Amino acid sequence: MSTADKPLSCPRCGEAYSAEERFCTSCEMPLVVGEPEFEEVTEARRRARKVKPQYARGEVEKVAMGRNQAEAELIQGILLEEGIPSILRRMRGFDVPDFLAAGPRDVMVPQSGVEAARTLLQQLEIDGARSEPSRSSTPAPYRLLAAILAVLVAGLGLSLLLLQISS
Repeated sequence: MSTADKPLSCPRCGEAYSAEERFCTSCEMPLVVGEPEFEEVTEARRRARKVKPQYARGEVEKVAMGRNQAEAELIQGILLEEGIPSILRRMRGFDVPDFLAAGPRDVMVPQSGVEAARTLLQQLEIDGARSEPSRSSTPAPYRLLAAILAVLVAGLGLSLLLLQISS
């Protein structure tokens, strides 16, 4: 049986075609000779298929910061949907084994994708896209806690002063 006599099939969806066809009508993949061999597509392979090669060259550079692992992975997912590969790295000083998911993360992108990543993150107005957090980025509960603590310390100091004066 010659190659021209064998049926063609789509490597993605498995649909069979005649020898005259060259591309799958449903997924537009080039057809292959014979029956396709389907292998389990892993999550890593699925993610790798999304990466655009033009964004995968050069040394990695920080483009964003996530306050914790979940936020950094969200940013990483947004970048991957646009074909921009990225890696996460814990910020220095936060490498505590007891708190693996806690602490800020840097989102690193290869140099060829830095400009596209920053543009995308700025369009989406992601706070972590700033290289340095602003002074007002302290969460409100921490500011409130600091104010309460300051009032308590001031009150304690005043009460000690009044005790010294009265004795």
